[in-house]
Amino acid sequence: MTGPGLPQPLLPRALRPGDLIVIASLSGPLHAVYEPDLDQAVVVLERMGFRVRRTPLLQAGRHHWWSAGTPTEIAGEFNALLRDPEVRAIVAHDGGQTTLGYLDLIDVEAIVADPKPILGYSDISLLHLVLYARTGLVGFHADMATPGLGGAWQRAPTARQAELEKLYVTLLTGTEAIGALPVTPSWECWRAGRAEGPLIGGVLNRIMRAQATRYALPLEWFDGAVLFWEEMGGYASWVWSDLQVLRHCGILDRIAGMVVGVPHAIDGLGAPDASPTLPEIIFEVLGDRDIPVLGNVEFGHAGPNLPMPVGLRVAVDAGQRTLSLLEPAVRAHATTTSTR
Repeated sequence: MTGPGLPQPLLPRALRPGDLIVIASLSGPLHAVYEPDLDQAVVVLERMGFRVRRTPLLQAGRHHWWSAGTPTEIAGEFNALLRDPEVRAIVAHDGGQTTLGYLDLIDVEAIVADPKPILGYSDISLLHLVLYARTGLVGFHADMATPGLGGAWQRAPTARQAELEKLYVTLLTGTEAIGALPVTPSWECWRAGRAEGPLIGGVLNRIMRAQATRYALPLEWFDGAVLFWEEMGGYASWVWSDLQVLRHCGILDRIAGMVVGVPHAIDGLGAPDASPTLPEIIFEVLGDRDIPVLGNVEFGHAGPNLPMPVGLRVAVDAGQRTLSLLEPAVRAHATTTSTR
């Protein structure tokens, strides 16, 4: 990655067959009804060639309010995984409403010493942004275990499942750039144009919340960036408001392109009573900022997810409906022992 003020991306070491992946409760609890989906996620990861383990907090019925545990408990379990050299990747069980509670409890020194892929979206996208800001760690905005690998993947056509499985294995083990992500007919050009830059984003409201903490990404990191975002639930007016926050804080003045995920369960979006469409909301907020916008890309709550690695350089061509990863998300194994 080049450019003034931009971090050198901190890449995890490439996984090898037989490496240990741990599924962890980084936010919400496991509800008993979803135990079969979690079991199926384990099957998927094992089919990819990895060993899989669950953390102690990941027990059906165990919870603290809306979370798998207190922020201190979740941070303690997360930090133990970050420090354990046998653990080579961490997959979030699900999203939720907890990450904000332990951002200041994370062992960032352990991340720098031994960076590992952390996979997840929703509430986990806040984790990706903050860890990227604090360490340069490339965050794997990708499917979680229970609602993703064990849920949305199982409802997808067999060919799509196979395509995603191959893509995720390549993402975690390959040390060459993946290039173009597999396009589907849902992708739409909302404004033509091309852009290249670091990929930064996540759930729209989590981007806004991350920027409200002391771990906010410096504004100059958005210079020339490709902003990706999605949203679920709530109202169309909330999307408009959150985008206005990004405008007021200067982010929209700096980005070179935008990739928008498939909206999910947003009230008042494109309804027959003259409610706005998502592109109409975006373009009203963007004003005269003439940047390419690629819409309805499969990442986020609509699932199953294409991986969107936070911090990697990408190329978007909205007119041609292409999005390409220009760098590998993991690094090759060094011939000598290294901490980075």
